[in-house]
Amino acid sequence: MNASRRMALCGMLTALAVVILLLGGLLPLATFCAPVLAMAALLPVLEECGPRAAGIAWAATSLLALLLAADREMAMVMLFFGWYPILRPRIARMTSPLTRLAAKVLLCSALIALLYSLLLKLMGPATDLAGLSPVLTVMMLVLANLTFLLLDVALGRLTALWHRRLRNFLFH
Repeated sequence: MNASRRMALCGMLTALAVVILLLGGLLPLATFCAPVLAMAALLPVLEECGPRAAGIAWAATSLLALLLAADREMAMVMLFFGWYPILRPRIARMTSPLTRLAAKVLLCSALIALLYSLLLKLMGPATDLAGLSPVLTVMMLVLANLTFLLLDVALGRLTALWHRRLRNFLFH
């Protein structure tokens, strides 16, 4: 693929990811769904243009979401987790499945802790979060990690779908 086609692909898919995030800001339940769909929209950039272009597309998408989206939490989720598809191939090269799983769980837990501590500092503690018991907090972290592992599986399948069907359909 020549440079102008790669540039057009990056621009169009970055715009699509931003639109997904802006539309996701309109629905209260899309706080976590919209960033996942935006990550999926940026997968072809990673596969066709490489990690550098994908990183730039993620940064542009995250910055525009932070500036334009109505849902700040959703924009922050994209900022904190949107770069994971770029890191995913490096984690996949780890030889031990247990090591891969531990890396994913540690990464997710660290990002969740950082994200929500930052959100609580910026937005102030919400009344419904103030009285959470430690057991409920651990349960929420476990559910977040399970969701992250499902995201990892979905990204793998979407990448395979891109290579097997969509790439040939769009480019040949």
